[in-house]
Amino acid sequence: MDKTSTHEKSSPIVVGLDIGTTKICAIVGRRSKNGKIEVLGIGKAESAGVTRGIISNIDKTVQGITLSVDIAGTQSNVEIRVVNVGIAGQHIKSLQHRGLITRRDLNNEISRKDIDKLVEDMYNLVMPPGEEIIHVLPQEFTVDNEPGIKDPIGMAGVRLEANFHIISGQVTAIKNIVKCVNKAGLESQELILEPLASSESVLSDEEKEAGVVLVDIGGGTTDVAIFHEGIIRHTAVIPFGGNSVTEDIREGCSVMRNIAEQLKVRFGSALAEENKENEIVCVPGLRGREPKEISVKNLAYVIQARMEEIVEHVYYEIKSSGYEKKLIAGIVITGGGAQLKHLPQLVEYVTGLDCRVGYPNEHLAKNEVLPKNTYEELQSPTFATGIGLLIKGIQKMEYNEVPVTAEVKTEKAKYTDDRKFGLLGKLLETGKKFIKDDIKDEDFLK
Repeated sequence: MDKTSTHEKSSPIVVGLDIGTTKICAIVGRRSKNGKIEVLGIGKAESAGVTRGIISNIDKTVQGITLSVDIAGTQSNVEIRVVNVGIAGQHIKSLQHRGLITRRDLNNEISRKDIDKLVEDMYNLVMPPGEEIIHVLPQEFTVDNEPGIKDPIGMAGVRLEANFHIISGQVTAIKNIVKCVNKAGLESQELILEPLASSESVLSDEEKEAGVVLVDIGGGTTDVAIFHEGIIRHTAVIPFGGNSVTEDIREGCSVMRNIAEQLKVRFGSALAEENKENEIVCVPGLRGREPKEISVKNLAYVIQARMEEIVEHVYYEIKSSGYEKKLIAGIVITGGGAQLKHLPQLVEYVTGLDCRVGYPNEHLAKNEVLPKNTYEELQSPTFATGIGLLIKGIQKMEYNEVPVTAEVKTEKAKYTDDRKFGLLGKLLETGKKFIKDDIKDEDFLK
């Protein structure tokens, strides 16, 4: 017991909040002794206020966040006040940019401070009206005209340059997410692009090095992230997902939406040719009407048409990234939509690339505290984003070497007017750029 309590103090407890189109999910966890992720609690709630990854109803979203956070907090016995939130939606854009700084202090080697300065400069780029930078991701560095350096820390050099992958989103969409989190009595530690989070939980370092495409098929959106030589090269969000398939079934088979969802989950297939002609599903009729018979093969034709469209969109993103011929590890599909039968075969057929389903279980430590069925449920592709947000939050805390106090677990945060908007809220309200020296991560732990 003593060993555990010592470890609790040394490892930050972090919360990932996935505000999805079909569900809102809060996951509480920390890094275990063997370096894996130990989940302490999980809470799920229905998401009624999100459409295609964008918040369309504040009150319903706040209710969902509050419910999921309460469940996760009760299960983990943690007082949740700070969360890492996922962001997606069609408004997400990515671009490549190059930045450089000239170092004045020639005697000292290149430090993390220099790289942070380079990243900070990128946040000052002039964006189109109504857009804001969410992430600045360094790719290769160049030190004194020596290109292709992945980590320049410790090197001597005057001129430090880097290629950056910059991800931006609509200010209004970002504000709405922050507003919902704040209204639920929480603070946002960081906004994290959902495909980046999912990639942390389901991709191995070898796959990222070899070249891989992550395709996260959610309810409202399909997120794409392309990696090569361990570096993110391309990101995109496609405004179709599992809900589009359900709507097609509803119209194509003339059934209620909840019946369409059940048909998709229980009998759905992404390849019609894999189903027999004579398989029939009987659906109860409405209010005393005759039951309806639906052919499983016809159901698969409806699903296949929409899934082919989604995969074609993904393939277009792969081709436009310029990395089509460099993806040795092929495609990894995850998210709730990845559980559709025969989908990997369809993806391979359309793109000609290898495909596997990505499960977040390789990063999870066995936890005896969680109920067995909850631990098994966590290993589903549905939770790839939530667990990824947790991993990203832990990495951020470790990178900033945030001291961890027992207060994180037990004591409620004390709110004042200047703190209640959270860090991101503060940035958005003031329009000022966040400078690390002004606001320290320790502020969140008070």
